[in-house]
Amino acid sequence: KGTKVCVDGPEYETAAGCGPNLYVYDPHGILELNFYCDTYGIDTISFGTTTSFLMECWEHGVLNLERTDGIDLAWGNWQGAAQILHDLADGKRFGVLAGKGVRFLADYFAREYGADAGFMKDIALHGKGLEQSEYVGKESLAQQGGYYMTNKGPQHDEAWLIFMDMVNNKIPSFEDKAEALHYFPMFRTWFGLQGLCKLPWNDIEPADNAKWPESNKVPEHVHNYIALYTADLRQGHGLRQDDYPPYRAMGPVLEDEYLARAERYDKQMKEKIGIDPAGKSVAEKVRITREYRFSQYDQLMDAVFRRRGWTAQGVPTPEHLKDLGMDLPELLAVVRKHL
Repeated sequence: KGTKVCVDGPEYETAAGCGPNLYVYDPHGILELNFYCDTYGIDTISFGTTTSFLMECWEHGVLNLERTDGIDLAWGNWQGAAQILHDLADGKRFGVLAGKGVRFLADYFAREYGADAGFMKDIALHGKGLEQSEYVGKESLAQQGGYYMTNKGPQHDEAWLIFMDMVNNKIPSFEDKAEALHYFPMFRTWFGLQGLCKLPWNDIEPADNAKWPESNKVPEHVHNYIALYTADLRQGHGLRQDDYPPYRAMGPVLEDEYLARAERYDKQMKEKIGIDPAGKSVAEKVRITREYRFSQYDQLMDAVFRRRGWTAQGVPTPEHLKDLGMDLPELLAVVRKHL
């Protein structure tokens, strides 16, 4: 305390996750959290997303001073967030519980503290146990798929499509989005397998690029092996239900969220859903918007699974495995349990 130190950052994810995500606008607070996350070896994205979840639970009365061992988790209190960080690193008090991550906490608070299980599921921003990074994908269906139809959960190593989807509008249809959600993880995985940087690919595309054999087949093997054998189906995971986002990542959970962007949501309801919002209560509008956005995500998931050669439940088909030269008896045995 009181020592001058060098802080590496904060870059975007840290500034967003440990800043406005927590209602923290004091740069000293953001730098403090950044420094100690680096010092303790704690991921700033997971810490920021987990702490924002805890602060929202505090706001809604799920947490109190007794349950947090005296830590005030009101929005904007970066000192309280820092105390969680220190306790987490030391393995003591409330930090032990906080360090278990959003997925565990949502279930624990519903089970032990009587929190509404549906609300916990809606606001716990994680996929497959990984906390979501700091992009708001509510208006980008492709980004939602890029976050949650992944092997690792919501990160942007496998597919980052929000710019292509929302700014350039290059993937307007479900099929266009599905194609991007198929090949983006493929080429990004290929670069990782080769130990190469992805950035030059963004700037240089060889003139004879289309003439070469499809290198996607190599990482497609990898993705299907992961889906089948090393991480998912053989372990009882990886079906359709595991690829849904929490609704907070898709649309407004609470009425005040809807009201904050009411003009936009009302316009979408009228123009995209075909329902006149006039005269409807905010609760009705939230419900209609929720049903529509889940239906859109379901259609996207159907298109993505078809493109990947999987069943509607997200299981690679025997025919697709044969096309990839992966129709090994032990892999087919895993698949057939789910057909």
